[in-house]
Amino acid sequence: MNPLPLKERFGLDRFFLGERRSDGLPLTLNQRRIFILPTQRGLGFGLLILLLALIAFVYNNNLAYMLAFLLGSIFFITILHTYKSLAGLTVQEGQATAVFAGEAAGFGVHIDNPTSVERQHLRIRIKSGEHFTLKAYSKAHIILYDLTQKRGWYPAGTVTVSSTYPLGLFRAWSPIRFNAKALVYPKPANQEIPFPETGSTKNQKGQFKKGGDEFYGLQSYQAGDPIKHLHWKAYAKGLGLFSKQYGGESSAEIWLDYGHSPGQSLEERLSYLCRWVVDAEQAGLSYGFIIPGFRLEPSNGPAHYRKCLEALALFNL
Repeated sequence: MNPLPLKERFGLDRFFLGERRSDGLPLTLNQRRIFILPTQRGLGFGLLILLLALIAFVYNNNLAYMLAFLLGSIFFITILHTYKSLAGLTVQEGQATAVFAGEAAGFGVHIDNPTSVERQHLRIRIKSGEHFTLKAYSKAHIILYDLTQKRGWYPAGTVTVSSTYPLGLFRAWSPIRFNAKALVYPKPANQEIPFPETGSTKNQKGQFKKGGDEFYGLQSYQAGDPIKHLHWKAYAKGLGLFSKQYGGESSAEIWLDYGHSPGQSLEERLSYLCRWVVDAEQAGLSYGFIIPGFRLEPSNGPAHYRKCLEALALFNL
């Protein structure tokens, strides 16, 4: 292990932001990565020791001296035990979960205790934390959540592993900056709006051949359409009344196009388009997807759904 330069050794970033990890390999906590400071309880405990030593000096009281030295020895031995509560643990980043803007993104962290010593009163956090205990030769997988605000890539930030074991007099911590990031989709619009008019693929004569058994898409309900052809799932979600269309030679699908999305700003239009994607997938429709510079042919299912949402999350005009 190469020695750190003096400037880097005492840099504030090292104490609060930690070491950046971009290789995804396990990181072992050691003396270079673990920092210790007294807690508020520890400062009070140290002040008590000084007060007892002063009383013993002023009154030349041997019992006061003995008590001060006893508490002092506990104070300093606690430093070693607090350090050992973290030393030797290995930490590795896990998978991050994609979410919609405004939801909490989850970042997985793997922690391994390869020693024969049980680690108690551990805490791991990003902005909110979780307490846990690691038994000897055991592993833990913990998911940390952080609230997102806008679409795009959301970095995990600094993950801090800490402990105040055994007496709470000192806090040992190790900050780590993982390269993990979660993809944040646009927040779907709260208002449910009808799908845009269904696009269609015509046959060579430019006409549809209806009356067959092959489903080719939806169109807005018109008086006289058979009741059995109504798409009740879309109607139940408040998306409007649509009629299923069938043909023998051609197919038609609904197209979700950025150009047809309402809204005044880019984010509003993406939000409504995201609403369409979510509703179309939940309704079991086959849908095409178009944004400037990106196009997906009509389909459905988890893979198609994910590709549409990823394109919305990373879209920039």
